[in-house]
Amino acid sequence: MSLRRLLLRLPRYLGVSGSPRRLWWSPFLDTVSSVGSWRGQSSRSPAHWNQVVSEAEKIVGYPTSFMSLRCLLSDELSNIAMQVRKLVGTQHPLLTTARGLVHESRHNLQLRGLVVLLISKAAGPSSMNASCQNYDMVSGIYSCQRSLAEITELIHTALLVHRGIVNLSELQSSDGPLKDMQFGNKIAILSGDFLLANACNGLALLQNTKVVELLASALMDLVQGVYHENSTSAKENHITEDIGISTWKEQTFLSHGALLAKSCQAAMELAKHDADVQDMAFQYGKHMAMSHKINSDLQPFIKEKTSDSITFNLNSAPVVLHQEFLGRDLWIKQIREAQEKGRLDYAKLRETIKAGKGVTSAIDLCRYHGNKALEALESFPPSEARSALENIVFAVTRFS
Repeated sequence: MSLRRLLLRLPRYLGVSGSPRRLWWSPFLDTVSSVGSWRGQSSRSPAHWNQVVSEAEKIVGYPTSFMSLRCLLSDELSNIAMQVRKLVGTQHPLLTTARGLVHESRHNLQLRGLVVLLISKAAGPSSMNASCQNYDMVSGIYSCQRSLAEITELIHTALLVHRGIVNLSELQSSDGPLKDMQFGNKIAILSGDFLLANACNGLALLQNTKVVELLASALMDLVQGVYHENSTSAKENHITEDIGISTWKEQTFLSHGALLAKSCQAAMELAKHDADVQDMAFQYGKHMAMSHKINSDLQPFIKEKTSDSITFNLNSAPVVLHQEFLGRDLWIKQIREAQEKGRLDYAKLRETIKAGKGVTSAIDLCRYHGNKALEALESFPPSEARSALENIVFAVTRFS
């Protein structure tokens, strides 16, 4: 099957209509009260996330939206896509993830690869090591760094797919037939493992032991972070574990920050930059990812129009901070007051949280990490790529 025909058929495989569109997660930049000092108040910062992405893609040489097509449109994965089609009409979460690969979604599946490419171009070739000068370079980025960006996206996408595996022991009648969930789990495991296998193969082709070690440790961090997230997730009575904001930061770095941070560091290693430059790239990736995650956590609390039926994670940053300010006992009382017939009224609980200090504190924390990311960029020479990295921070930390 030709590439063009497969692209046109993918949406039908996944049970969606219309032609494939570029996939970017777009933070909702709705108005909230300005809190705290913020270095991101700059006229250079674009007003919309899509504009930031479009400008950044031009700088790195080509759109990253189809960065992983060589893997995603391979014969093996196209066969898996055919199997995923059988899940249409079920409630298995893999279907939602699969649809997101070719259609617009709130989850940005390509941000990490774009950041790796931008920071690679911002740093440029190493002035201390001339051995890299013979590498293939396009738009100021080595081919091995582009490969690394693809590998980073493959790992992230594999994690998203594996996160869609359903715990069969906790199924309820409203979740649908057991056989649908079992089949969906098998496909999720198969497709996620396929992506990871391709990522591992790509890492081996880079022939750089340190880069392999960095990405392997990032993958282990992801696994550990997801395990902690699952162990502290809400129970049937909606009483969550008291993790505190310090523990939340540690877990969030493992599950959301480690991959980007270590990929940025690995990009510097591929260009033979010294330890100081590698550390600054790591710091940017770490704080950018943390700021991005907090922005995502804040969306249910800052959007002007929010459906009463929308739910949110009770271990998200605003909720954890709200609980920390309030105290454990009062927090449990608020949860119980928001319950009706054993079900949690998220609309009522959301208004209660918005009335406290958790949301404004989360905005401050988002901007704190944004400022740290900007500080790390000061070590890189001024360039279009550095400005694009700054604009990404401005967009994620802009709330007014």
